[in-house]
Amino acid sequence: MTMVSIEIAFLIISILLILSVVASKFSDRFGIPALLIFLIIGMLAGSEGLGGIYFDDPVIAQAVGLVALTIILFSGGLDTNWEDIHHVIKESLLLAILGTFLTACIFGLIAHFILGIPILESLLMGAIMSSTDAAAVFSMLHSRGIRLKGKLPQILEFESGSNDPMAVFMTIGLIHLIQMPQEAPTGLIFLFFQQMTIGCLFGLLFGQILIFLINRLRLGYDGLYPILVLGILFLTFASAALLNGSGFLAVYLVGLTLGKTDFLHKRSLSRFYDGFAWLFQIIMFLTMGLLVFPSKLLPVMLPGLFLSVILIFIARPISVWISLLPFHFSAREKTLLSWMGLRGAVPIILATYPRLAGLDQSDMIFNIVFFVVLTSTLIQGSNISWVARRLNLIDTSEVKPLYPLEINTNQGWKGILREVVVKTDSPIIGKAIFELKLPRDYLVVLVARGDKFFIPNGSIVLQADDRMLGLALLKTHEQVARIMTQEQDG
Repeated sequence: MTMVSIEIAFLIISILLILSVVASKFSDRFGIPALLIFLIIGMLAGSEGLGGIYFDDPVIAQAVGLVALTIILFSGGLDTNWEDIHHVIKESLLLAILGTFLTACIFGLIAHFILGIPILESLLMGAIMSSTDAAAVFSMLHSRGIRLKGKLPQILEFESGSNDPMAVFMTIGLIHLIQMPQEAPTGLIFLFFQQMTIGCLFGLLFGQILIFLINRLRLGYDGLYPILVLGILFLTFASAALLNGSGFLAVYLVGLTLGKTDFLHKRSLSRFYDGFAWLFQIIMFLTMGLLVFPSKLLPVMLPGLFLSVILIFIARPISVWISLLPFHFSAREKTLLSWMGLRGAVPIILATYPRLAGLDQSDMIFNIVFFVVLTSTLIQGSNISWVARRLNLIDTSEVKPLYPLEINTNQGWKGILREVVVKTDSPIIGKAIFELKLPRDYLVVLVARGDKFFIPNGSIVLQADDRMLGLALLKTHEQVARIMTQEQDG
């Protein structure tokens, strides 16, 4: 009997995973967010759908969500290019902290009048709905081959990765106030600084510890490095959370710390955790889809639709425009940032917190949050490319090719890969590489010509628009740049 149950469980899980992956292809073609597809598949597999799988355990759902968010936040931080985001930290943090707070307050106050529930419960719903989902945004942009102009991609990426801890803090704090009404709300201020300070300290500390271990342990099997990273991630989250810090902020900072540093197996670890994050993202949305009962969504459809409109067209835009007042952004840029505040996994996971706390309005909060996430993802996600085009904020510049190689760096080698582009009016066109008199410690690794790559030798003749990829120390790259300038100056 046990063997049959395990086999059936494997069969169900495999079918759901395969359906989710295949369905993501259709989402790319028809412009429907992949995360919405995962949710719908979970609902169809549930007790009121075709699958008939009964699942109503918020404890398991929350546990799956916490593990998934740990992996997703770390992967997002690891893939973040520090050179891209360091100049948008102020804007992103204001959006992540002040913008998230304003979104929660505006949404919560309006929900109070619409639903007629106590103000703390409505603010709790606003806190749950306040965080955005970068994965939903960038999966839509990537599927359509769209790149945004200026600082917009970096701000969206960093904001969505750093606003989750704020949403979690507000959710936990408001639940505490609802359960302990005699306590003063000013205690949340201390809790906020405690959570963020401990989260920052543990994230930066364990990030450095992880870099040290990866570079110094020299494990005999490359496959052990992802396990080492996973162990440190769980240790980071648990340690920070046990001391009343933000575990989510801590694991995100571990990822950012690794992302801005060169270490052994960086690219392979990034690829592994990118796939791992997608796996848990699918599992998380399938689980949340199973947890909801579609019949319970019917009574909240009308207020949920109205609240979706409030979130999309009032709460998010006001919070963005106010948060960005100190900075010079055009009205078009702020409009696009407002439109791209898609909701995703975090609000649904946070909606399980009131149920576990036994709050009176927990079922209604969960169902409304789920419905708002569905409509927000569908309305905003399916129109991202159209809005970006209408606002003329799509970057149409040439995309640099991805080279079919990688280099693992460590503390004993500081060499980096850089490319030199042969411009159409360059005097070096028609010259062989050996004629350029490059430094002896400069290694020409590849020459890219269109979508083709050549392993070069000294006699290869350069053509217009060729991209020559070189490996050397930074000072040698600077010397090569001067040589190329001298060549072009004649």
